[in-house]
Formats: sequence, C-alpha cells, structure tokens
Amino acid sequence: MAQDPQFIVVGRIVAPCGVRGEVKVEVMTDFPDRLSPLQEVHIEGRPLTIERSRWHKGRAIIKLATVDSVEAAQRLRGRFLEIPHSKLRSLPQDEYYQFQLVGLEVWTTGGQSLGKIVEILPTGSNDVYVVHGEQGEQLIPAIEDVVKSVEVDKGRITVELMGGLLGSQKQQGKK
Repeated sequence: MAQDPQFIVVGRIVAPCGVRGEVKVEVMTDFPDRLSPLQEVHIEGRPLTIERSRWHKGRAIIKLATVDSVEAAQRLRGRFLEIPHSKLRSLPQDEYYQFQLVGLEVWTTGGQSLGKIVEILPTGSNDVYVVHGEQGEQLIPAIEDVVKSVEVDKGRITVELMGGLLGSQKQQGKK
C-alpha cells in the first residue's frame, strides 16, 4: 500500500531570475496558488515564506524570504519546493494524489495480478500507470474505460484491459 510522505513536492527551482534572489520555478502542482505571496514552502525541510510571485511563460517567478542575491538563488537550483503533508487539500471523490497510487497493486477484472504501479506518466490527455510485475512492464492508461476501481485503503486498483492492450505490450518487450 502507498505510504503518505511527510512532504509533497509543489515545484522545482530551475534557475535564478534577476539579481535580487528571485527564482524560476517549474510548477508541479494542480494548485498553483500554493506559490502565492505569504504562502510557506519548505526546501529540504526548512520553511521559507514566499514574499512575492508572478508568472512568466508558464513558470512561477518567486522571491523567497532570506534569499536576497543571485548567488543565494543559484545555490537553490534543482531543489524542490515542498509543503507538509498536513497542508494537502481534500480532493473530490474518485480523485487521488499521485503518491497515493504509486505502490498500489493492479489487478484485472478477471483476477489476474499485473504488478504494482511504480510511476505515473502525464501524457496531456490522460495519465499512464507504469506497472511492474511478473510479466514485465505494462503501461495502463488511466482512463474511465480501463480503471474500474481504486481502493487506496486496500492497496488495490482494478482494471479492465481493452482488447489487445496487454498482448501488444508483451510483443513490444520481445523485440
């Protein structure tokens, strides 16, 4: 079963911006207001307050308290902005955070174990679950026609494979 992490990633610092300590952030949350002024984020467990923020070409530009130079901003390159697990927002029914799904066992409606979800790939139109099991790696589209039930509390997802889905992936693995 998936275990709740202590901190959840909401962004990654990609580069300094300007000379006064601002940083460009790759946003990794469905709630971008988490990067608004006066919000608190953590870097390696250390809490920092966002003093100001703006958007530029799909990225957040933020100024963190105590980061006041390009050198200080440069030292943060590649670091993750996180929030405590206790600050997670409730999601609507049948919606889940990715960390809740990674590690769950995947079963077919026919009772066949496919393995465990090890990664979730965003594709734009829908996510794809990367499942590792005895049959090797399987790619399962996270769509309503395929995912029939998600039982986080039981550590299980049930899927109904579309015609040829499993067979075509086996073929690819033999090449």
